[in-house]
Amino acid sequence: MQMLREPICEKLCSDVNHEAFSPQVPVDVEKIKLVMISEALPKELNDYFYAGENASFFKTTQTAFEDAGYIFRSIAELSDTGIYLTTALKCSKQGYLVTADTVKHCSYCLEQELDLFKNVKVIMCMGDVAIKSINYIYKRKFGEKVIPSGSTYKIRNQEFLYRGIRFYPSYTQTGDSFNIEKSKRKMIAEDIRNAMQFVRREEA
Repeated sequence: MQMLREPICEKLCSDVNHEAFSPQVPVDVEKIKLVMISEALPKELNDYFYAGENASFFKTTQTAFEDAGYIFRSIAELSDTGIYLTTALKCSKQGYLVTADTVKHCSYCLEQELDLFKNVKVIMCMGDVAIKSINYIYKRKFGEKVIPSGSTYKIRNQEFLYRGIRFYPSYTQTGDSFNIEKSKRKMIAEDIRNAMQFVRREEA
């Protein structure tokens, strides 16, 4: 078991709040097979995934997995199954949107984090910010994007497989919109179900 700390960024982007949040996350990095990347930190840090079972980010994610047919009563159960939760932006947003420069800069922190997981089979990009961040990372490292431009609705059912990892573009499972938009909840559930089934096929 390893205590992970998200990298602390020293750049002060103008469109995010600077919590300098570095949660201590106990994770068996060898066990992780699926990484789910959401958009940004919550405005209240006690709502972050690993802050506890009552944290809003955990509860909406728990519900998303329940919609897909998977019951996790605790963050420990989720981790034991080989799932790791994180965000593309390591600060919370000030408004609804952030600049491409902010996403690109923060992708360096996400890249450091993802490099710890050597056995990952699936990366789920939950929302446009996560998709853009992953594309910045792979463009920088390997010279090409892994997920093409286009609306998530149109591309989410396509297969994106690169260097042994399957990428699933989806919608964010955190925040108030998850509890409102039933059509997106249904699509998120489908994407989680497909991602989990892919991991199990790879392990068979």
